[in-house]
Amino acid sequence: MASGSKVWSAFSLVAALGAATVARKALDKFWRVATGKKPPENPADPDVQLWEAAAWAVVTGAFIALARMLAQRRAASYYQRSTGHLPPNLRPDGQ
Repeated sequence: MASGSKVWSAFSLVAALGAATVARKALDKFWRVATGKKPPENPADPDVQLWEAAAWAVVTGAFIALARMLAQRRAASYYQRSTGHLPPNLRPDGQ
């Protein structure tokens, strides 16, 4: 069981990091097309307009979280098909 848990942890982490990286690159392109400017490198910088910093924070937070969740769900599905059961931390109580 511990070995499967370690495999799942590594698999889940790689899926989440990969999804976050791809999502960030897509968001950078989207931001450039939508605003005509580069995304703010540091939204806390006082030279960045407040609306721009807030919009960037909301969009990146939501989009990256969604991409990570979808990647982890797909990884869990692959894990289940490969092993015949869900990863240890995703099993319903009592199983």
